Amino acid sequence: MADPFQHDEIASAESAVSEATPGGGPADTDLSADAASAAKTERDALQDRLLRLAAEFDNYRKRVDRDRREQADAATAAALEDLLPIVDDLERALGASTDTDAAGYRKGVELIHRQMTDLLRKRGVTTIEAVGTDFDPHIHQAVMREVSETHRDGEVMAELRRGYRLGDRLLRPAVVKVAKRE
Repeated sequence: MADPFQHDEIASAESAVSEATPGGGPADTDLSADAASAAKTERDALQDRLLRLAAEFDNYRKRVDRDRREQADAATAAALEDLLPIVDDLERALGASTDTDAAGYRKGVELIHRQMTDLLRKRGVTTIEAVGTDFDPHIHQAVMREVSETHRDGEVMAELRRGYRLGDRLLRPAVVKVAKRE
């Protein structure tokens, strides 16, 4: 025979389970609808926030790109403005009469060269000292090797074109002639 107390315990457990499960009773239906509505509202708010953050990030990226372009343009303009007086001097030298003596013409070209080297120095450009140093493929470009008894093997004998650096960055390697032993 079944225990009457056991039957009451089973009935109360079934009642608790039906109340705990969605759609279990009328009070639960209202609670579930409220929870679903709250979840939907929260989801919509998060989605709106995500879209706003994505738009803000896109605007930030565009602003940074525009600022970078403007900085690069300003730097280019400043460098070109520094070159304009040198171009003016070259035009004056080219427009000089042909009767001018060679010494005067040479002095003019030396002045222009000095202006250009001063401009490069002002901008942080330095020359690479090559002659008499050991060949370094990171800063030298060897175009010739020549047998020499007076130079060490691998020593730079002559600089055919000067090399330049901007800080630690190589702008152009020095084109050199390198000594070799027989």
